[in-house]
Formats: sequence, structure tokens, C-alpha cells
Amino acid sequence: MVSENMDKIIHNVIDQMKNLEAPFEENEVPIPHISMEHWEWPQGVGLFGLYLYYKKSGNKEIFNYLEGWFERRFQEGLPGKNVNTMCPMLTLTYLYEETENEHYLDLCKEWLDYVMNDMPRTQENGIQHIVTAMENREQLWDDTLYMTVLFVTRMGVLLKDDKYIQESIYQFLIHLKYLTDRKTGLLFHGWTFEGNHHFAGALWARGNSWYTAGIVDYLEIVELPPSMKEILLSALEMQVKTLEKLQNRNGMWHTLLDDSSTYVEASATAAFSYGILKAVRKGFLPEKYKETGVKAWKAVMERIDEKGILLDVSYGTGMGSDLQYYKDIKVCPMPYGQSMALLMMVEGLEHGLTIETVK
Repeated sequence: MVSENMDKIIHNVIDQMKNLEAPFEENEVPIPHISMEHWEWPQGVGLFGLYLYYKKSGNKEIFNYLEGWFERRFQEGLPGKNVNTMCPMLTLTYLYEETENEHYLDLCKEWLDYVMNDMPRTQENGIQHIVTAMENREQLWDDTLYMTVLFVTRMGVLLKDDKYIQESIYQFLIHLKYLTDRKTGLLFHGWTFEGNHHFAGALWARGNSWYTAGIVDYLEIVELPPSMKEILLSALEMQVKTLEKLQNRNGMWHTLLDDSSTYVEASATAAFSYGILKAVRKGFLPEKYKETGVKAWKAVMERIDEKGILLDVSYGTGMGSDLQYYKDIKVCPMPYGQSMALLMMVEGLEHGLTIETVK
């Protein structure tokens, strides 16, 4: 049973996610990222977190909100298709499964066809990280796996078509091939085939956390061949082994994981905690890593204010040409911070963690 205090915090986090307002003018981005009333990747991450919470709680109000959110966006008209705007489609696949609304399925098929046939590719057929207003020619980013590949996977399962599953497997492998830092097991933010380099060489926290959080959900979505599953989980354990060493004493991780002079960042910490705790529970990681996940859980809980806003979250982050770029990213509440805090809290309940655990 969820304690009254935890239930209140969870609902406050959800309410704040729905009603976030920008503390500054978002003039520097093509589409505002903070309010949930837009169709972009931050909102997509928020929607998926809400859907997973709905499945755990059975709270019909959440489901109604999700349906209403999509209907409002349909009335406004959908944005152009790219890696980031693909993110909300993951949740729409689940809404179709629950409602059997054929309009939902038609849209999912249309956007899937774009990924498979029209979305730009890099050398070796990786998904190029094309986003709103930026082509990012010949670039692989770690964000792509969460924003687009999870959706492709779900469609493979939904349509019972193995070619989409095989596409998802290939994309995980090609991204790991080019983004993995062999010294640490962490992921670089990006790779470009134009010059063959990792840009600033940033071991960026949230980019890494997309893998930690995404891989446990990926393995829930689809049943993989044992050899493929072993490769992905080996990469996860290599990553988490280093994360354990780099975790701040206060339970947080720094926005540049290997640079303790950079600020601690809560959305990545929440996603790391969620991914690690869920991986331990599922048997994907050894039990010894649970302590790392719990320590992060406590740190994030301490950063949720009385209104339900997760503090110390960095704003949307593009590809930096130098490490200072990451240090200068603004800090403000974001939908993905709220979403990852929500997922982390619900996973924590599976381990018997409550607000009293923090005290």
C-alpha cells in the first residue's frame, strides 16, 4: 500500500508536470519545451511516464488526460516528423491498444513509415539525429534510442512484424558501437561521421540516462534473442559500474559525469535511479547495485519541493562543441524531470521505499 505521504508527493509531481510554466522566455528554441501543451520530445517523455504510472495505479484520470492531450494536439495540427517529435508516438501505441481507435493506429503507421523509409540515415544506416530546425547530418546521438527507437520497437510488437524489431536491434547496436567510451563504459553524447569524432567528448549525464532508463523499458516491450539481450545488458552493467564510482556523496550525478566541478543534475539522477532499481528487480543487474539506485532515489526525493516540482533539472541540451557548453545549460523545471521522478518513485515503491526512507 502506498503511504499517504508518498501518494501526495506522486500526485503533486503529476499535477506540476501538467502545469509547468517557463521561468524565462524560450526564444532560443524552435518549439517551447517546458509546457506540456506542445508536441516535442520533453512532452513525449512526460506522456510515457504518465502512461506507465496509469498502468501501475489504474488511475483513470491519467488515461483521460492522455487522450485529451492527443486530441488537443490533433486539433492544432501535428508538427513535422523527426527524431524528437517521434517521442509522443510511443504513448499513442499504448492508447491504441487500450481504445482500438483506428485513427491512432493510422497515425502510428504513418510515422513508422517515415522512420523506416524517409528519415535520414548516417553511414552504416544509423538513424541520423534530425530534429526540428536542425539536420545534424551524419550524426548519431544517444537520445535517439529513447526518442525514436522505442516507438519502432513497440510498433513491431503491435503489428507482429519482425522487421521492425530487427531495426530496433540494429539501431541499439550501431549506437553502442560508435558512442561507447571503451575506457569507462559510459556513452558519449554524440558521434559524427563527418570527421569521425565525438564532438566535445562529453560524457553527459542525461544522455547516458536515456540508455539506463530506456533499456529496461525496451526489454519489457520486446523479447529479444538471448545473445542480443546479453550484449545490451553487458553494456548496461559496464555503464552502471562506472556510475557507481562517479556518484556524488549526496547521491546525485554531475551533468558531466566525469567532472565533479559541474552542477549535479536531477533528471539524469532520477532516470539512473529508475533504470538501476528496475534492472536489479528484473534480474538484469546484480543485487549489489541496488544501494546505488537507492542512494540516488533519496537524493531526488530531497529535491522535490513542497509543490511537487523536481529542482536541479537542466534545460534541453543540444550537441556541445566544447565542454563549457554543458556547464552553461540553464536549470529549470522540465516535463522529463517530472516524468523521471514519477517513474523513479513508483519503481521505488516496488522496493519498499517511501518518503520515510529519506528521513
